[in-house]
Amino acid sequence: MRRIRRAIVSVTDKAGVAEFVKELVGFGVEIISTGGTAELLKKAGVNVIPISSYTGFPEMLDGRLKTLHPKIHGGILGIRDNPSHQKEMETNGILPIDMVVVNLYAFEDAIARGCALEEAIENIDIGGPTMIRASAKNHNDVAVVVDPADYGSIIKEMRDKKGMLSKATRFSLAKKVFQLTARYDAAISNYLGSVPDLPEVEVASRFPETYTVQFEKVQDLRYGENPHQAAAFYRRRTKAGACLADAKKLQGKELSYNNILDLNAALSIAAEFHEPAAVIIKHNNPCGAAASKNGILAAYRLAYECDKTSAFGGIVGFNREVPKEAAEELNKIFLEAVIAPGFEEAALKAFSAKKNLRVIEAGEIKPEALSFGPEDFDIKRVSGGVLLQTLDIESASDLKTVTKRGPDDKELEDLLFAWNVCKHAKSNAIILAKAGRTIGIGAGQMSRIDSTRIAVMKANDAGLIVKGSVLASDAFFPFRDNVDLAAEQGVTAIIQPGGSIRDEEVIAAANERGIAMVFTGIRHFRH
Repeated sequence: MRRIRRAIVSVTDKAGVAEFVKELVGFGVEIISTGGTAELLKKAGVNVIPISSYTGFPEMLDGRLKTLHPKIHGGILGIRDNPSHQKEMETNGILPIDMVVVNLYAFEDAIARGCALEEAIENIDIGGPTMIRASAKNHNDVAVVVDPADYGSIIKEMRDKKGMLSKATRFSLAKKVFQLTARYDAAISNYLGSVPDLPEVEVASRFPETYTVQFEKVQDLRYGENPHQAAAFYRRRTKAGACLADAKKLQGKELSYNNILDLNAALSIAAEFHEPAAVIIKHNNPCGAAASKNGILAAYRLAYECDKTSAFGGIVGFNREVPKEAAEELNKIFLEAVIAPGFEEAALKAFSAKKNLRVIEAGEIKPEALSFGPEDFDIKRVSGGVLLQTLDIESASDLKTVTKRGPDDKELEDLLFAWNVCKHAKSNAIILAKAGRTIGIGAGQMSRIDSTRIAVMKANDAGLIVKGSVLASDAFFPFRDNVDLAAEQGVTAIIQPGGSIRDEEVIAAANERGIAMVFTGIRHFRH
């Protein structure tokens, strides 16, 4: 146990700090503080020793120099049970500092705003990381607090232990420090690594020479893709809007590795649509999707009709709050999980009849919230390393009609719907759609013509009429055979990236068949 007699407090995040410090003062703790934190504490009625009074040296250099002083770091680093340390501290007038309450300049927030390089540099904290690292190193004697979420548990323990904190608590707090500084330094390294050597030159590459990323564990999982594989779920940073790592499980069994992959796919596709939408995922592919002005119950029914067989044991995602009627409809089949921005109380009551069903509340769904941000990447592991790529967030905003006949308004609406779904299906991907719903999906095949055949087969097996539908392809057609097969089934319009050496042959086939075709200029391979 170590009694807390003296603390230094210097925080950027001032939420709850005044209340926390008042509690410390109640235990007889002497408070040393800096700048804005000291002013806040004084206004709250706390007797504070300004850092400059304590060190005998003024804060200077526009606040760059405050705490880098032997009276601070000697008080932190001195080992209490080491006689020579204690003698040197006494000789030099250094008092022990038993607690350091510090959080760092918000560098990550600054660069997320798109600030200039000069502002980013000023948001690199020096004194804060130095203090907390020193405190964590000497955690046997010093408690270091970097997370306001810990204020409550610390005060509770000090109450229970008469102003003292256990070694276990100090060690736990120290671990948080090095996790924080690792993340903080990684953010700085990644940002500066993408800036060219001459600051006046615009950023030359999104990819830094060394890329470092840190995640914090959300939970251990039952197993990985297969039962013999161990797995855990980690989050990056908390942010506003829907984010799977911050979603709440309201009921059901523990999530599995595969559940999380499929929930992410469901959330990502649902976020593509402005109208009420439903998507059903199986093995990370959509097996049905629909958008309907009549609400999510209507959208779900349309999505389900696309492939009732594959929907069994699937995961359903919505972009609107789930009402009771939709929950009752979902209960009619076996599902692994449901994810949505929220659920009516009556819907949750209905779901409670299916105790194993995982019900996940994601919060407000915004497509931009599903990625970390423009400075982050899609990461794929390979043997001995990783691949980084920017996120596939491009939309089909500049369509080019390449056939004699262009799509009419109804066809264009369905083409864009199909394109949004196609973007999330495994390559080679073919989507057949009609009236804001998928009617056939072919995905994950080695040849594009096989994906087209499967999409047609799925539609026919479901009793859905292909005639009058549109087709989306995630990549160009290498031959005209896909167009011919689509035409035989009555497809009236096609959306595809274009870019094949046989584009003219494919366009000619569409013209022969009276099919409207548009090029997006964007490919959506998904391996």
